[in-house]
Amino acid sequence: MSIFGGNKKVVTRMAPSPTGHLHIGTARTALFNYLFARHAKGTFIMRTEDTDKERSKPEYETEILEGLGRLGLTWDAFYRQSERSSIYRSYLERAIKADKAYVSREESKARPGEMVEVVRLRNPNKEITFTDEIRGEITFDTTELGDLVIARSLDDALYHFTVVVDDHEMGVTHVIRGEDHISNTPRQILIQEAIGAERPLYAHLPLILAPDRSKLSKRHGAVMLEEYERQGFIQPAILNYLALLGWNPGTDQELYTLEELVRVFDLSGIQKSGAIFNTEKLEWFNREYLKSYDTDTFAAYIAPVAIPRFETLSQYSPERFMRLLPTLRERTATRERIAQEIESGEYDFAFETPHPTAEMLKWKNDTDVRQTLTRLQKMAEIMARIPEQASPEEVKAHIWDYAVEAGKGEVLWPLRVALTGRERSPDPFVATHIIGSPEAYKRIQSACDTILKAS
Repeated sequence: MSIFGGNKKVVTRMAPSPTGHLHIGTARTALFNYLFARHAKGTFIMRTEDTDKERSKPEYETEILEGLGRLGLTWDAFYRQSERSSIYRSYLERAIKADKAYVSREESKARPGEMVEVVRLRNPNKEITFTDEIRGEITFDTTELGDLVIARSLDDALYHFTVVVDDHEMGVTHVIRGEDHISNTPRQILIQEAIGAERPLYAHLPLILAPDRSKLSKRHGAVMLEEYERQGFIQPAILNYLALLGWNPGTDQELYTLEELVRVFDLSGIQKSGAIFNTEKLEWFNREYLKSYDTDTFAAYIAPVAIPRFETLSQYSPERFMRLLPTLRERTATRERIAQEIESGEYDFAFETPHPTAEMLKWKNDTDVRQTLTRLQKMAEIMARIPEQASPEEVKAHIWDYAVEAGKGEVLWPLRVALTGRERSPDPFVATHIIGSPEAYKRIQSACDTILKAS
């Protein structure tokens, strides 16, 4: 289970810097660390690396922690590096005493002409080889690194030193992080050896790439978790998609609960090449999870973008809205996408009488619009016999025989346009169910009047 042999308990950590918003790459790294630890019945630690006093902000830390919490991730311990400076100082002092590090007086890079004291690690100038669980053996020649600066002062340890001390103190056995950290590994191994820390196992994850295989950035769309949430992507869908971004369970299964992911996750399923972020695939996951919502939950999800417009229409009623919901659910990938369709008027037919022209109503193969009129008049007769709140199946049962006899396109096309005023809309059986057969009858009669006036 670990490189230390025996049954040493697995400990992973997520160590974000609260210097910016929660990126989806950070969320995926946290997820993989969580899954690996939980699968091994080990410990998952959250540690914010907030020693950059100028850029670290409490609001970023809150956003990161709350965002990961919404994804369902929990941690067994929480630390802030800013609260651990005395620990870093004690390790620096011991390293200096053991002659593994030394204090160097040199010119400040930030303030030229001013002399400062920094702490440098004595570099043994050797090759370092470590085994990466994803990439195999990796070797670095550390000679070119020189003597590393590991602290600006005894009370201001730098990133590489604090990371190594924390991982050692917290018993981290597996460091799972992005491949952009590979070059940091030899530096950190040198520090581990200097302070007597055991080397953890490393697994460097493939980067998340845009469809053009460049590094994912804002120019490709959203990159922050909150942006996807604002668009209406729900947490189970985001979680499921991130789990499969650069990892393959070795089966055709795509939909996983968090508990299922914990059971099957293994580092061997992580790919070496970059993981392409595909928004269309994320939308597919979102649509699938929205299908599992019960009626009330989906209504609450869609209401903020639907009700404000629908309430302005003359025939709005909560009952009709509930009958429209299955159609909205079927067509919804995200709340933002369906909001655009709602604002364009695509579903106004449910709450407002449309006024299609005779040309719109005319079936494409009819040479005379009066041929269409004859079939619509027959449809009015049939509609008058359909119960007010008939289901789509019941509506179809009343209409279908005539549609087959007279031609399905010839009957259903004009009927659809008469009921919705649109060429693209739910089928006439569903439309009739939504608005009710009495309103459908009125709309068909209105369409017949329109044709009569035009002919």
